[in-house]
Amino acid sequence: MIHLLCCRINTSVPALLLPHTSPESAISTFRSISAVRHFKSLVQRTCLRYSRNPRPSRSVFHFILAPALLTVSGRMFCKVAFCEADVNNNILTTQTEDTPEFNWYLLWEFVKPELIALIGAVVFAFGAAILNIQIPLMLGDLVNVVARYLREQAGNYIHEIRVPALKLLGLYGLQGLLTSSYIILLSRVGERVAANMRKTLFSSLLRQDVAFFDANKTGQLVNRLTADIQEFKSSFKLVISQGLRSVTQTLGCFVSLYLISPKLTGLTVVVLPCLVGGGALIGSLLRKLSRAAQEQVAKATGVADEALGNVRTVKAFAMEDRELQLYSHEVDKSCEMNETLGNGIAVFQGLSNIALNCIVLGTIFAGGTLISSNEMSPGDLMSFLVASQTVQRSLASISILFGQVVRGMSSGARVFEYLVLQPTIPVSVGGRIPYHSLIGRVDFMNVSFSYPTRPGHQILKKLNLTLPPCKTVAIVGESGGGKSTVASLLERFYDPNSGVVMLDGLDIRTLDLSWLRGQVIGFINQQQLKPSPLSVQEPVLFGSSIMENIRFGKPEASDAEVVNAAKQANAHGFVMSFPDGYNTVVGERGVTLSGGQKQRIAIARALIKNPSILVLDEATSALDAESERVVQEALDRATRGRTVLIIAHRLSTIQGADLICVMSNGRIVEAGTHVELLSKGGLYADLIRRQRAEEQT
Repeated sequence: MIHLLCCRINTSVPALLLPHTSPESAISTFRSISAVRHFKSLVQRTCLRYSRNPRPSRSVFHFILAPALLTVSGRMFCKVAFCEADVNNNILTTQTEDTPEFNWYLLWEFVKPELIALIGAVVFAFGAAILNIQIPLMLGDLVNVVARYLREQAGNYIHEIRVPALKLLGLYGLQGLLTSSYIILLSRVGERVAANMRKTLFSSLLRQDVAFFDANKTGQLVNRLTADIQEFKSSFKLVISQGLRSVTQTLGCFVSLYLISPKLTGLTVVVLPCLVGGGALIGSLLRKLSRAAQEQVAKATGVADEALGNVRTVKAFAMEDRELQLYSHEVDKSCEMNETLGNGIAVFQGLSNIALNCIVLGTIFAGGTLISSNEMSPGDLMSFLVASQTVQRSLASISILFGQVVRGMSSGARVFEYLVLQPTIPVSVGGRIPYHSLIGRVDFMNVSFSYPTRPGHQILKKLNLTLPPCKTVAIVGESGGGKSTVASLLERFYDPNSGVVMLDGLDIRTLDLSWLRGQVIGFINQQQLKPSPLSVQEPVLFGSSIMENIRFGKPEASDAEVVNAAKQANAHGFVMSFPDGYNTVVGERGVTLSGGQKQRIAIARALIKNPSILVLDEATSALDAESERVVQEALDRATRGRTVLIIAHRLSTIQGADLICVMSNGRIVEAGTHVELLSKGGLYADLIRRQRAEEQT
């Protein structure tokens, strides 16, 4: 056995020397080899000695010891081998999702502008709670008057009861006034805080990178803007109003109870630690259930948003039942989680009410005993009972609010998670090139890129491309080759993993992004709302008027500028054919317009800001022949005097480009004019032949 292991060392040692090993590593490796060979000679001598004097009784010990010694020596004298990272992202890893935490500092920032109104609401709520503490005492005085009259049958009953009755009536009126005041102020604070949170969250979402929206569903983001903030607002108002009042009443009434009867109060307080401990235990479980239930609601909302947003595609494939099944599955899971949460809250409230009612029953029994021994008056017992009932209602309210607090903090944590999220690509940081100095030359230098959601799949590989000033460069190739990615990097929707994108010799990462997108680059793209074999790519319009859609490219533009941009885009004619002209509402995503009409409005939207660089991403891919002709005329007019990048699917539309680049697998494999590429007979010529064959069939 040892002999075989020693032979294995001889055959394994040379494998340690690799052709690319550095001198330092080689020296260390030779030292390790010498140590191993030295150990091998020791083992061989030991083996020879024991072969001359065999000891069968220790054969098992030798069989176990030899491999163990080899293992230990290998770890002591040899280097440890480490596995390199899988750059292709093929390792299956389990990602743990961090639970968002409630940010008290951010809450303070939202509450601070409404601090005066909030303090007023707290003062009024505190005053109402104090009055609720005084009312049981006044009721006790009233009962004492009644009991004394019934016992003694002397004096003027109306005269004696008038004063405590009027005091009690005054307390009731003042209590109603204070209650109305704090509810009004608290409603104002809650609505304003919620409105500011919505605006701030929406602003934070708009500032995020495109990669953020690649990784998060729109429905879940909208759910945080609506349902989560609404839940947090409701919890905030309830906790401040009912929570403050209930806590104040509980503490104040306990003081009153002690002053009335320390013995009864002591019996009441004995069971409170048990209630608090049980509530804390159940509360931790309810908090986890609430967070999971809210996440599931957001997931169901995302499914519904995706189906309704792409309803035409759903109907085109008759997939209504499938979408309903998917949504029903998510809703059923949400329903099950919320039912479990509701059951937990119900158990908590039920146990609380049982315990509190038992306290009241014990109070009546013990109070009757004290009255029978003349240690307590009937009025005191009445005051004690009413005060204990106030404590009971307050604690029951606190138990109800506990579930609301759990929901509110979970919702607030989900909102604050995105409020503090910082984009990796800042929007308004960097310099600007003066308009009269802007040339419009774009250079992609050794650019490599992988989408953040697919880090192991490289889209662009050491791409080098130049867009000369005032020239038209077209990029063609098969789907998935990286054509649209080039346009996305120019718009700086993403930053390259390596390499640089230059504008007039300046890295675009050093330029003001809002200026780059808002004034320099005009972007006309198609959006495929739901990938499928028959889905159509169309430009994205907003559900407002044609005037507002065109003005979206330049918000300060006048009506005359809008009309002029529409004329340049060949859109003025069909717009004026509508009864409402430029005030025609196009419907959600421009659903009332044809594909060619949408495209021309999108072109007008890009031209209204007079950009120096124009990016056309599949601008005519979804149009019929007549619409393509009209749109192409508008594009030919729009590209004059500008640096133009065209991402083309229909090769017939880019034959007049100054430079045509053919992309394949993230690289440019051919470049030249239409005639030059045809004469080469390469990939471009093959694409032309295939597309013509498809058009003929």
